[in-house]
Amino acid sequence: MQAATSHVLKLLPFFSSVLLYFALVREDPQGELWTTCLKCLPIVSLMIYVLIKGFSFNNDYLRSRWILLGLLFSCGGDALLNINLFSWGMISFGVAHTFYVSAFGWHPLKWLIGLSLYIPVVIFVVFVHKHLDEVLVIGVPIYCVLITTMLWRSVARAVDSKNFLTIFCAVGAGLFVISDALIAVTMFLNVDLPCPRLQIMITYYAAQFAIALSTADDGPEPKLQ
Repeated sequence: MQAATSHVLKLLPFFSSVLLYFALVREDPQGELWTTCLKCLPIVSLMIYVLIKGFSFNNDYLRSRWILLGLLFSCGGDALLNINLFSWGMISFGVAHTFYVSAFGWHPLKWLIGLSLYIPVVIFVVFVHKHLDEVLVIGVPIYCVLITTMLWRSVARAVDSKNFLTIFCAVGAGLFVISDALIAVTMFLNVDLPCPRLQIMITYYAAQFAIALSTADDGPEPKLQ
């Protein structure tokens, strides 16, 4: 109970910054510095959480290091998207997903899970292909592979370990895919969703929260007495 309370206290800046973002940023941002800072602040708060909950540059905290790097590039992606540099933001998030994949690992492989995820993504990419410009027609398929791989590795890890943090992390990875899918259908297919920014940002912040929280049990193995 004491450990859980400690983690909650360390996450208070994240919860506060999310509330601040939604309270102050009422309209779609137009690249303003203050909206960019507010958008990035929750991710910065999660980076601080990963550092203060227990962190080291040795291999005992290898997963925390990968996820910290993923959060760092996610923060960069947030800033780039907020100033309408979509392609560069997508690249930054793509790098973030490679770090998340490294954090989740490749064992066990669970290739059937991967196959079941890649098939609908391929169908989606084929469907939106004609709506993409000459840059995105290359970038979007690559990004889709990266985020789907991230989801696959998180789900495979959750199925294998079956503990709360890994399952919650897999849920977060799924929310990340949902958030990006909402961006895709509104941007490429011109689907008129109710309160699209609200839906996108709520699922996005929840996703990053779940991924960052998965580092709560990262660290050296308890020594036997």
